[in-house]
Amino acid sequence: MLENLNVEALINDYVMPWSINIAMALVIVLVGRMLVSIIINICRKLLTRANMDEMLVTFACSILRWFLLLFVIIAALGQLGINTNSLVALLGAAGLAIGLSLQSSLQNFAAGVMLIVFRPFKKGDYVEVAGTTGAIEEIGIFTTTMCTSDNKEVIVPNGAIYSGTITNYSARDTRRVDMVFGIGYGDDLQLAKQLLTEIISADDRVLKDPAPLIALGELGDSSVNFLVRPWVKASDYSAVRWDTNEKVKQTFDARGISIPFPQMDVHIEQGGD
Repeated sequence: MLENLNVEALINDYVMPWSINIAMALVIVLVGRMLVSIIINICRKLLTRANMDEMLVTFACSILRWFLLLFVIIAALGQLGINTNSLVALLGAAGLAIGLSLQSSLQNFAAGVMLIVFRPFKKGDYVEVAGTTGAIEEIGIFTTTMCTSDNKEVIVPNGAIYSGTITNYSARDTRRVDMVFGIGYGDDLQLAKQLLTEIISADDRVLKDPAPLIALGELGDSSVNFLVRPWVKASDYSAVRWDTNEKVKQTFDARGISIPFPQMDVHIEQGGD
């Protein structure tokens, strides 16, 4: 059988064509990857020059890269003589099956696209989403990476973010600090209000416009409660809140104004026989 084998015909009919096809497929893959990298770099530069958000640029380039690489792979397989029409149909059917089994992942992907498009927050914003509070570090295809105030990295699924309430503490340049300070019913009402006004006015971080609010807000069960609501820059929010609490406590103690704790008076009546 081997004696009847025509080696020359085998080489001409099979080895050479397949070698050429394989070599061309490899060239298509290598050149295709180079072209994809060039296209991605050009798109990245164009989007950056358009002042688009860094996370949006990264997300868009990532999607475009995988989309272009899929075309390169299909072109290489076509060079090998594989019926790409059947392959595309097979990929479609496989994609449908995978989609049905990975509904949560597709939900996270769709939510990631929506977060990028509508941009409720950007990199560096301090937000509260899906029960987590921290600074946004990266929006990925399926998840968003956050860094908490105590430097913990938290990875949150995009679907959980987009389906819930998003609180962006960095969206505005200014914030109002809402504080409540209680004094005893026997303390000097006007003196307490005067001291609160002096404390707020002496803080250079408090904005003049809008003007801070200092008002008697409630006659509570155990205290007379003042509402103190100064406006500050968003970056000064926590520091002003902490410093004001400390200053009020020190000032009230020095001027003899009490800060009562919750208490309840119980009256017992003794009935006669």
